[in-house]
Amino acid sequence: MIKLSDHFNYKRLFRFTLPSISMLLFLSIYGVVDGFFVSNYVGKISFSALNFVMPFLMFLGFIGFLFGTGGSALIAKTLGEGDRSRANKIFSLLIYVSIICGIIFTIAGFILLPNVAEFLGADGEFLEQSIIYGRIVILALTFDILQVEFQTLFVTAEKPQLGFYMTVAAGLINIFLDAIFIVGFDFGIEGAAAATAISQFFGGVISFIYFTRPNSSLLRLTKTNFDLNVLIKTCSNGVSELMSTVSMSIVGTLYNVQLLKYAGEDGVAAFGILMYINFMFHSIFIGYSVGSAPLISYHFGAKNYYELKNLLKRSFIMIVVFAILMFTSAEIFARSLAMIFVSYDQNLLEMTVHAFRIYSFAFLLAGFTIFTSSFFTALNDGVTSAIISFLHMMIFETSAILILPLIFGLNGIWFSMIVAEFMAIIISIFFLKKYRSKFKYY
Repeated sequence: MIKLSDHFNYKRLFRFTLPSISMLLFLSIYGVVDGFFVSNYVGKISFSALNFVMPFLMFLGFIGFLFGTGGSALIAKTLGEGDRSRANKIFSLLIYVSIICGIIFTIAGFILLPNVAEFLGADGEFLEQSIIYGRIVILALTFDILQVEFQTLFVTAEKPQLGFYMTVAAGLINIFLDAIFIVGFDFGIEGAAAATAISQFFGGVISFIYFTRPNSSLLRLTKTNFDLNVLIKTCSNGVSELMSTVSMSIVGTLYNVQLLKYAGEDGVAAFGILMYINFMFHSIFIGYSVGSAPLISYHFGAKNYYELKNLLKRSFIMIVVFAILMFTSAEIFARSLAMIFVSYDQNLLEMTVHAFRIYSFAFLLAGFTIFTSSFFTALNDGVTSAIISFLHMMIFETSAILILPLIFGLNGIWFSMIVAEFMAIIISIFFLKKYRSKFKYY
């Protein structure tokens, strides 16, 4: 079994991170399933409505990303310092607080959803479908938060394979129920939402039960004490992921508003398809970052700076390889991927393929920034990680979405991601050089 304390060559590093990559990739695929079934078996309006409300649902689930990544960095560092008992108390506190937050956000989200959708420009049947899908999925929000959180913490517990199996099981449940509810029983968008909610319930509850019982991992849920300093440190570490999640929700909403203006509901549908494919491709970068983060945190806590340098160097080389493979695949399979969702509408298909061929250049750049942000989180420097994420999405991408369409029209919206990724790489290189002496990784 590969341990956090090991020395890592390319083969060992790939083997350790592969379950996380596979887990995030499979998670992205089963997240696409709702879109596939709704688009092909329910209709274009329902498909657009699903994508329109998705940024709001992502925003509500930010606690899972915040506590998962921020907590993982703190827990792994504590394990590296040799204090396993304290690591388990930190782990337990974060899970219990997540459940409380999940319940509060469920109630708030259920109440506010109609007003938010209407404020953003939805009306008529489009508004109705957005509310139906969103409210059903929100009912499982607490379990979704836990599922997302455990995906990261399984890696920290030295059980990345188990996290992958949990994700696969939840994904297969979602796929099976989508087919039954939508195709078999013709439940429409309600069926898609119910399938997603049930799969999230499964993923959250089964993972929770695993950690409540005696197990062979490094972590287990135990009695704990409320520790405000732990929560503050976790939030500080995870503020980058919080910023990324909130920013993605805001930027996704801004994309939808701009696309409604420049291309109508077809634009929202095309963007939804891009986001599904984007999530699938980015999941490889994110999965690698999630999988390698506990290694970085552990060796930083153990003051093993030689291994820290080794992990950084090998990680960037692997990111470059992934980027080239993804860009090439995107250009070759653009039409085939778009046809999975919209083969029934030629105009929408052509819009999507055109957008995807432009958008795919961002895959050459995105991995560098994703990993760099995660790297600083793993070093327990959440502030630097947050600055990178904030500038990337809230400044660079938001500015591009607002400005470029004024110059290039609809194409300006598709160019926005490329411009934002290029600027983010410049910022990432600046911070890597600035802090190399402080953290001794270079």
